Amino acid sequence: MSDPFFHPVSGFDLPRFAGVPSFMRLPHLTADHPRFADVEIGLVGVPWDSGTTNRPGPRHGPRQLRDASTMIRAQHPVTGQRPFETANCADLGDVGPNPADIQDSMARITAFFDQLAQNEIRPLTAGGDHLTSLPVLRALAKNRPLGMVHFDSHTDLFHSYFGGTMYTHGTPFRRAVEEGLLDPKRVIQIGIRGTMYDAEDRDFAKATGIRIVEIEEFFDRGVADVMQEARDIVGDQPAYVSYDIDFVDPTYAPGTGTPEVGGPNSFQALQVCRALAGLDIVGADMVEVSPPFDASGGTAFLGVSIMFELLCAMLSER
Repeated sequence: MSDPFFHPVSGFDLPRFAGVPSFMRLPHLTADHPRFADVEIGLVGVPWDSGTTNRPGPRHGPRQLRDASTMIRAQHPVTGQRPFETANCADLGDVGPNPADIQDSMARITAFFDQLAQNEIRPLTAGGDHLTSLPVLRALAKNRPLGMVHFDSHTDLFHSYFGGTMYTHGTPFRRAVEEGLLDPKRVIQIGIRGTMYDAEDRDFAKATGIRIVEIEEFFDRGVADVMQEARDIVGDQPAYVSYDIDFVDPTYAPGTGTPEVGGPNSFQALQVCRALAGLDIVGADMVEVSPPFDASGGTAFLGVSIMFELLCAMLSER
């Protein structure tokens, strides 16, 4: 059971529109707080989108996601799981990036998550564009490569952009494989679709053993069958979950930089997370929520609803 200090503020005690927002109304702790070492799951914002190559905006994602997360309540509607009573969860604030320097920002992000790893705090991260995942993985996979379940409409396996730029939101998992952070034979990418520059990313996946489930196969087989394969690929060893909001059809999640039509609906977006229960998830992220393209706020609310599902999966019995 978790310490009541770490329980979220109830909407019955303070209206959800009142107070200073934190992720899911959890206590906000910094590394110098006397209870920092007691945190088991840390929710972290990475307000950074310097890897974006077209429509910027995910640097504003963590702030909007925090605000939308005040609507999250304590109990899962299907399983009855009450994650905030299972583990000590806290909002650990934002990593302060350097918006003028990609390498410096990645170093800052890795240093922040190194501190979490040293304190055995598992992170649930709100990005930020998808390059955010790379410096997080550098901290979490320092001692051994991880498996990964990756929900996205893009593989993010490209070698480079614009003639040699190696660090963009389209390259993080190519770098992660090259750096030994991911075991490619324990990586599955689900929901891939959209027009293509070429097949370079698919060729890399085939050469290294990464499993790609394109959207046509996802719909033909259904959530349960595809996610059973994901569980088989990842196995019982440590794994990371990376969730790009553009996995979801832009009808339901328009607030993102690189939308692709023909994707899953918002219910399927939750279902795939529920199928992760029991895996050894050492960290997870929700990336590419872009408030400038989210006029209704619905994308952010879907994003934090997915984060709640990921939190429940991280705390389900192994």
